[in-house]
Amino acid sequence: MTMFRTSLRNFLAHKGRMALSAVAVLLSVAFVSGTLVFTDTMNTTFDKLFATSSADVTVSPEGAQEGEELPGTGKPETLPASLVDEAGTVEGAASAEGAVFSMSVTVVDSENKNMGSTSGAPTIAANWTENELKSMEIASGHAPRGPTEVMVDADTADKHGLKLGDELRTIAVTGDFTAKISGIAAFKVTNPGATVVYYDTATAQRELLGREGLFTHVLVVADAGVSDEALKQNLAAALEQPYTLQTAKEAADSGREEVGSFLDVMKYAMLGFAGIAFLVGIFLIVNTFSMLVAQRTREIGLMRAIGSSREQVNRSVLLEALLLGLVGSVAGVAAGVGLAVGLMKMMTAVGMNLSTDDLTVKWTTPVVGLALGIVVTVLAAYVPARRASKVSPMAALRDSGMPADGRAGWIRGGIGLVLTGGGAAALLVATQADKASEGSMFLGLGVVLTLVGFVVVGPLLAGGVVRVISALVLRMFGPVGRMAERNALRNPRRTGATGAALMIGLALVACLSVVGSSMVASATEELDKSVGADFIVQSAGNDGRPIVPQAQEALEKARGIEHVTEYKGIEAKITAPNGTPEDEQLVAADPTYAQDLRRETVAGELSAAYGKDAMSVGSDYADRHGVKVGDTIKVDFTNGRPAELKVAAITSDASNVDKGAMYMNITTAERYVPAEKMPENMIMFAKAVDGQEKEAYAALKKSLAEYPQYKVQNQTDFKQDLRDQIGQLLNIVYGLLALAIIVAILGVVNTLALSVVERTREIGLMRAIGLSRRQLRRMIRLESVVIALFGALLGLGLGMGWGTSAQQLLALEGLNVLEIPWPTIITVFVGSAFVGLFAALVPAFRAGRMNVLNAIATE
Repeated sequence: MTMFRTSLRNFLAHKGRMALSAVAVLLSVAFVSGTLVFTDTMNTTFDKLFATSSADVTVSPEGAQEGEELPGTGKPETLPASLVDEAGTVEGAASAEGAVFSMSVTVVDSENKNMGSTSGAPTIAANWTENELKSMEIASGHAPRGPTEVMVDADTADKHGLKLGDELRTIAVTGDFTAKISGIAAFKVTNPGATVVYYDTATAQRELLGREGLFTHVLVVADAGVSDEALKQNLAAALEQPYTLQTAKEAADSGREEVGSFLDVMKYAMLGFAGIAFLVGIFLIVNTFSMLVAQRTREIGLMRAIGSSREQVNRSVLLEALLLGLVGSVAGVAAGVGLAVGLMKMMTAVGMNLSTDDLTVKWTTPVVGLALGIVVTVLAAYVPARRASKVSPMAALRDSGMPADGRAGWIRGGIGLVLTGGGAAALLVATQADKASEGSMFLGLGVVLTLVGFVVVGPLLAGGVVRVISALVLRMFGPVGRMAERNALRNPRRTGATGAALMIGLALVACLSVVGSSMVASATEELDKSVGADFIVQSAGNDGRPIVPQAQEALEKARGIEHVTEYKGIEAKITAPNGTPEDEQLVAADPTYAQDLRRETVAGELSAAYGKDAMSVGSDYADRHGVKVGDTIKVDFTNGRPAELKVAAITSDASNVDKGAMYMNITTAERYVPAEKMPENMIMFAKAVDGQEKEAYAALKKSLAEYPQYKVQNQTDFKQDLRDQIGQLLNIVYGLLALAIIVAILGVVNTLALSVVERTREIGLMRAIGLSRRQLRRMIRLESVVIALFGALLGLGLGMGWGTSAQQLLALEGLNVLEIPWPTIITVFVGSAFVGLFAALVPAFRAGRMNVLNAIATE
């Protein structure tokens, strides 16, 4: 108990010095807790939605889930209407109704504005059924009663300002049709962001499925006292044809599994960035306790002199760390809930509705947050605690403060150099690998070893690197600059640890910047070399949505176009001459595609692959199965008849565009795949008449003006779109890394603040012999700048090494061009100087306010 009171007294006595370390723990724990609460809340939202919208038993086409489409067609798989009566008369069934459900629609208003979600949630078109009343209620108006009426969900109506009587146009693969809003339906549970429109049954069948008498699934309600599982068994025994049967629980579990896989990826990615923040926080905590122990050397010596054992001193410091971790973690868990609410508000702003009514805080969340925060803090304080336990009783007779660590230990430096050298060797091996899968292991090993090596060797590097930076940055400030340099050099271990915290975040930024820039440069070079088409037409959301026939017809009528190329993906099982089967997606295209995408062949002529019953294969496939030109391949089309096609060409897979693609003529595919099961175009290409590129571009855009779900791009647009997509992804990653960088900045602030306290008497003496407040503040700011630049230089150098190695490895997958984003690198380096200035504001201000006489009198 005495030990605990001593630790508590010391903790409270130095609470100001502990504050920034507590904030670092708080931020890291908040990120973990916020991530868990946010993803658990999203799971709760979807669970409620799936649970309330599922029928007792749902009957779907064999092998299909509810509303699942034939691949690439944009048309849902269907059931005959007669199945409704058949299912409704099964023992244990109270009633049955047919439902129409499609997610391959676009809904636009009278101004041709897309009513779909911007968050990636689907647009759902369905018929209004009794089952919908479980999750929806009509807030105003009435359900649709004929082909001219439609009902829309309340969230979409609010977002787009829709009201009763407004006209909506629905675009489906079967055609366009318009209807006026007759009603607005509100969700009884949270709508995660989908746009939902309802039609009467006959209209939904005719306009979404192509004709009446069809449903996408049948919803069966169980009699009172009959379980869903029993009803499912009765249906399986009674129905003549095989169908997919799901109870309400199974349907909900299926939907939960599909959404859960996406949420798990997001959760673990965010937790990974939280882990990086924890790693950076370790340096802050180590520095804090190391400096506190150094400043309390005399106090610890007195404790040892009056009988405290080494174990008691060790436990006392660890108890302080425990208190710090506890305080920071408790506050972090609370802040995490607030962070989750903020994330929910942000998601709502971009189109995904999440209600705080569904806020889910599981008991595991605070347990995980507290455990992580406390364990990490105590482990980080272990080394300083051991150092404290080694303080001898004789230290009480000396001036307070441990001797300055003028140079890093040579043993530590040797270990760091060995680790760094081993990591560099692993990175080199990765760049020489023959396969990306083999090299990735060495790349990961190299990243870990070089990171640990730089952290260990940091104090040794500090002496040389700080001197170089100081010669370039600080010397112009005269004596004040030289004093700032010496302050940064007086304790290389401390400078190395502080710089290492900033190094980690910036290394990841630099690495990802190199990889991202190289991806854009490689793709741009590949496009310039391979793409011969002037224009590319595809889904505006890059989601692979098929191009509806009416949009295709409008494209083909555009003026100034030499040709328009269709491009369809067709699923099939292909069997090589050696008898080996593989599932593949074949490309059925017009012969003009050979002009639109220039593919090098290693055997045969690509134009011949567009002949009757002919095809091409990629060189990797040919090498794997010993295929050569003239061989016959058996093709079992998933939704058609089997065929035997002759290999007329083998294309080189050295190109990254359409790598591994197998081509055939659309007319060949049409002989074996029924028209109603033939996929629509995934993408289309167009070539302008020579000299009419501008006119053709304008004509194509005008032809698709009524179809906002698609975009027309020339090659310049396509490249810019690629840059934007990669840029957006990198910005998200940078945003997540910002937490680690903020924690690193807190480390700089804390180091300077504690350093000012440690040098109180020294500062007082300098002030006494003529150093002005302004000069003192400048000295501390310059010291902070040089530490920040030291960390930035190490981080950016390390990150560029990682990025270069990753690019060399990815060159095996087509990432052939290495591009260093110098503007980004330079901006980050210069920005680090401003980070140093910002971090020094409070410590410099406090140092400047010191009373000179009191400072000199400080022991």
